[in-house]
Amino acid sequence: MIERIGQRTLRFAGQPVLLSHAAAVGKKEGEGPLGSRFDFVAENDRMGQKSWELAESELQKTAIRRALDKGGVRGEELDAVLAGDLLNQCIGSFLASMHSNVPYLGQYGACSTMAQGLALGACLVEGGAARRALAAASSHFCSAERQYRFPLAYGGQRTPTAQWTATAAGAAVLAAPAYAPAGEGLHITHALFGKMVELGVTDANNMGAAMAPAAYDTLCALLNDLHAAPCDFDCIVTGDLGRVGADLLLTLLREDGIDLSPVYSDCGSLLFSDGQDTHAGGSGCGCSAAVLCGPLLRDMREGKLRRLVFAGTGAMMSPTSVQQGQPIAGICHAVVIERSGA
Repeated sequence: MIERIGQRTLRFAGQPVLLSHAAAVGKKEGEGPLGSRFDFVAENDRMGQKSWELAESELQKTAIRRALDKGGVRGEELDAVLAGDLLNQCIGSFLASMHSNVPYLGQYGACSTMAQGLALGACLVEGGAARRALAAASSHFCSAERQYRFPLAYGGQRTPTAQWTATAAGAAVLAAPAYAPAGEGLHITHALFGKMVELGVTDANNMGAAMAPAAYDTLCALLNDLHAAPCDFDCIVTGDLGRVGADLLLTLLREDGIDLSPVYSDCGSLLFSDGQDTHAGGSGCGCSAAVLCGPLLRDMREGKLRRLVFAGTGAMMSPTSVQQGQPIAGICHAVVIERSGA
């Protein structure tokens, strides 16, 4: 049963199980500080495919296969796949699941797509519409550059506030407790769907500034609805504000007397090291998906984290809207993941 707590937070009484998860990343991401904690690191970003878009699709397919294998779940046992990416009509995700013979729900929330998929998947499982569901998201630096900016051969300069679209994918299998092994430890306990917040940002090279107000809105609402303080969680992670947006979020919260810094991290800041020349950090649907489904959920299974807020942030724009000078709205969806006994 789904219960509404406060104004916007949903509580899952049945606590859908996060049965298994996997992350697949590109070569650059594998060379970063988290590289050893991903399930698959590609030798090159082409993935043996003819185009960057097909390479992204193959990366998402790899994450999905690994997640299913780790959970001992066959593809035909899924009742739904919820997947998305940054490409037009979510073509990367469509191609990844085209022959799965599983009901498919395409998702678009920009970098918030993984959080959106997990929240919706938890609703389907909790409500009895699905026994098992899979949420996945991906991005690819080269396919995103071609769509949103310039062809790679152009060699355009990047501004200091720009983020690097991650070549990465993450996938997670959700299950009703009756369809999961007894004692399975990770559960989605709460979710909050974000509102679009638009404060006049039009610079597509400063997505952190566009998304931070939405993250502020969602996290304030979640903490208020749960009557919780940041210290009630082991980790509150956004994805992906990057360094610029993360600093802005902390500043906005401090003005309300909320100090998030002791438990706060951002997936875009975690994925790459300072020496990898990604400017403000990582971005893209696959960035937060891979960091969550790789290092963060591994830490939870190992008992290093017991209560986590995953707040996926997205910049809602298209190449056309940016060219027309339309403002960029931010959005942030949040899910609370807890380890049994927390």
